[in-house]
Amino acid sequence: MTVTELNNATASEAYKFFEQACAASAWVTQMVESRPFASEAAVSESAISHWSRMNEKDFLEAFDAHPMIGDVSTLRKKFANTQTMASAEQAGTAQACDDTLKSLHALNHAYLERHGFIFIICASGLSAEEMLSALQARIDNNREEEIRIAAEQQLAITLLRLKRALLDKDPE
Repeated sequence: MTVTELNNATASEAYKFFEQACAASAWVTQMVESRPFASEAAVSESAISHWSRMNEKDFLEAFDAHPMIGDVSTLRKKFANTQTMASAEQAGTAQACDDTLKSLHALNHAYLERHGFIFIICASGLSAEEMLSALQARIDNNREEEIRIAAEQQLAITLLRLKRALLDKDPE
């Protein structure tokens, strides 16, 4: 979709577009209401600005829409569909050995139990081993710190998804 197409989309279409980038409904609504955008950069600037005003409830709503990294039973199937915005985000798990995936799964469940939400990381370009290392480094943080870090990671994911979804220029 181009920025022009996004600007001309119905509110419902724009909502669905932004919801694929981030599931926090307050953020999505603000993005829809911010149209029209002058450029792709303006979309990103609005995304950052609106995210900065979100609260813990919004963060948790966004986090809840993510698959758990290392979910051995569904992860490989879930990311086989390359047509979705999230398709490449956990590509590093495709080559992971089962032991690494099992460790990710177990540690993510421990993280969920400790913090009350799943581990959020901008996994694009990371191997399963790198994700596991980051999870090991963050699991003992306090909940407040983890919400802050996870919210930063969610913003990175959102910006990446927006960039991938928006065409650089309108067709001529």
